[in-house]
Amino acid sequence: MLELKNIYKHYTTGEFTQTALAGINLKFRKSEFAAILGPSGSGKTTLLNIAGGLAQYDEGDLLINGQSTTTFKDADWDAYRNNSVGFIFQSYNLITHLSVMDNVMMGMDLSGVAKGEQKSRALAVLERVGLRDHLHKKPNQLSGGQMQRVAIARSLVNDPDIILADEPTGALDTKTSEQIMALIAEIAHDKLVIMVTHNPELAAEYATRTIEFRDGQVVHDSAPVEVLEPTHDYQMRRTSMSFWNALKLSGKNITTKKWRTGLIAFASSIGIIGIALVLSLSNGFDKQISSAENDTLSGYPITISKVATNTSFGPRRLGTEETTETEDRDSQLIYADKGAEEEPHENQISPAFLTYLSQLTDEQISGINRGYNSGLNLVRRQAETQVVNQDTIGFASYPTPNGSDQQGFLKENYDLLAGAYPKSEDELILVIGENNQLSSELLVSLGFAEDAQLTFDQLIGYQLKAIPNDEFYQPAGAYFKAIQGEEQLKAAYEKPSAKSLKVTGVIRGKEDLEIAGLSEGLKYAQEFATEMIELAQNSAIVKAQQEADYNVLTGESFTTEASQPESDHRMGSGASLSAAVSSITKDQLLTKFGDSDSPELITIYPKDFATKEAVLTYLDDWNKGKSESEQIEYNDLAATLTSLMGSVLDAITIVLVAFAAISLVVSLIMIGIITYISVMERTREIGVLRALGARKKDITRVFNAETFIIGTCSGALGIGIAYLLTIPVNIVLENLTEMANIAQLNPVHGLLLALVSIALTMLGGMLPARMAAKKDPVEALSAD
Repeated sequence: MLELKNIYKHYTTGEFTQTALAGINLKFRKSEFAAILGPSGSGKTTLLNIAGGLAQYDEGDLLINGQSTTTFKDADWDAYRNNSVGFIFQSYNLITHLSVMDNVMMGMDLSGVAKGEQKSRALAVLERVGLRDHLHKKPNQLSGGQMQRVAIARSLVNDPDIILADEPTGALDTKTSEQIMALIAEIAHDKLVIMVTHNPELAAEYATRTIEFRDGQVVHDSAPVEVLEPTHDYQMRRTSMSFWNALKLSGKNITTKKWRTGLIAFASSIGIIGIALVLSLSNGFDKQISSAENDTLSGYPITISKVATNTSFGPRRLGTEETTETEDRDSQLIYADKGAEEEPHENQISPAFLTYLSQLTDEQISGINRGYNSGLNLVRRQAETQVVNQDTIGFASYPTPNGSDQQGFLKENYDLLAGAYPKSEDELILVIGENNQLSSELLVSLGFAEDAQLTFDQLIGYQLKAIPNDEFYQPAGAYFKAIQGEEQLKAAYEKPSAKSLKVTGVIRGKEDLEIAGLSEGLKYAQEFATEMIELAQNSAIVKAQQEADYNVLTGESFTTEASQPESDHRMGSGASLSAAVSSITKDQLLTKFGDSDSPELITIYPKDFATKEAVLTYLDDWNKGKSESEQIEYNDLAATLTSLMGSVLDAITIVLVAFAAISLVVSLIMIGIITYISVMERTREIGVLRALGARKKDITRVFNAETFIIGTCSGALGIGIAYLLTIPVNIVLENLTEMANIAQLNPVHGLLLALVSIALTMLGGMLPARMAAKKDPVEALSAD
């Protein structure tokens, strides 16, 4: 059954080589009790280790049922130890953190025996050795004899062919030794038992064969075997420890060191706590930014202007510089920029596009505003009759939806303080500031004192009149001149053609409106602007200017380009207009007279985030299939601002997370050290597992399972503590910033951090786990 053929084994220490076995030739029967005797250092234990597959021979061959082992790999030796060999050690070598039952079942875990069968087998062998009533005790609760009985039960439970016993009674008293020897002798009736002992009396009494060793050689064999019948059908089951079994084994070890494990988990969780808090604050502030964007949609609408502007932040490069090596930043010379300016994109706001915009629904937008850069001839009669500068009084249109409720935008974003919302094109609404203020310049323009304190009732019913061009500009030969003076203005004011405008209500932005969409001043309906433009286009001064190649107000020739900003040309009085129109183009002057073909600016106010995305997609759809010159470019300033804030917040978050991650690196190193300490503490356990047939990868798996448990505890502890810390953090931030519930830990972030904790902990323990797997099982079993 078992044959050693010319076995040699050498141990080398430095330059010294010791021969432990020198050409051993032994054959063992299928069932016999062979006792190996000899002085210390004679090679007895080495022979036992080689026969059990714990140590490898240098020369010769070990035959198992006639099968040579010269080609055996690690997996074959592991399977051999698990299937065919049971070990009984002098020091018992029980795993201290496992119960009696678990110690006995460990070998079956490796061989893949079903749980039900494991229990029934374990109970049977424990009853055979007389320990049926001690199943759930730990080894330290047993006597020496009882522990050796557990070791015997463990060696028998997988029904091996060979039992190898190394001084099984060396640590026992005489009476207990006799009991153990009797039990081993009983086992030898149907198994091969090879026992190493220093006690010749026990060997003579119980063994059926004695073999004496001296200096690594056999000097006497009481019952040598001449011939063994070869067996060639020897099959072995491969061993494997599942990760679940590794978790249970390591979990039971960890429970014996609860405080140490808790402190390790807490120390490892510090980095997770820091990162979780940073992410919680980042998440909360990000939501605040998103909320702010939502609140400011009315203040920062989507805008489409005739000339698309660049709203990016930072210095804008208008051209590509072409410099030479001599053009130095420190040079005292000035060089011309040879690059070409980037031409701005001109949006073609056509009637078709305006019709396309009109198809946006009230569910998508709260309002849409079309602003025309045309001059209106406004006259008021307050104290005296005077022309009113429309810029000074904030005279502009208010946004209206495409649906039936034309006051929808005003109702959603403004509180009505007095009067009523405008219902027709000749009604105005007055917008005042958050503290009920109006600029002194505006009040003076309306005819009130600079420091006036007015009631709402004094403003309700306030009246302006828009004078048509034909009444405001009078022919003077080949030219025109604006009416001036009290009498002329009064006469124009009282004519039926003058368009009367009356203030019907006073509104103020709602308290939760972060940025008002409308500036302070008087606002009119877009229908009014459309009507006035149509009147202007049919007026005599517009027709005359269209035909003339000179300025019909001044008689001067036109410039090629305007030399003043657009806002400077927007005048309300003839005198000031004459002074300002000497340096504008013909097209600009026609626009000031009201000859506007398309809006200068379109502002779109989406309902909320979701609808804003839908509106932007709708605008993008217009551009599909069109050439670049036909496409419409728009600005979404709210998104630009929040993107900027989000980018800054992301940068801060990354920096803070990076600092917090330093503690994770420290934790990784600490876990490596702790796992190495655990390997040192569990060295004997490693040897026991290898003796039971555990593979190297199973040993690695055991320690990976331990770091997995620590990492899971660390992650759960870190996330839990971070979540609890958000409570006081939110209280402090609310007191400092008046923003509630800022720190909000995203569950997804929590889960990811828990996974990071597990991954880093297992990474930290990877090297010590590999070191554990490489330990020599013989040396591990002899470790203190």
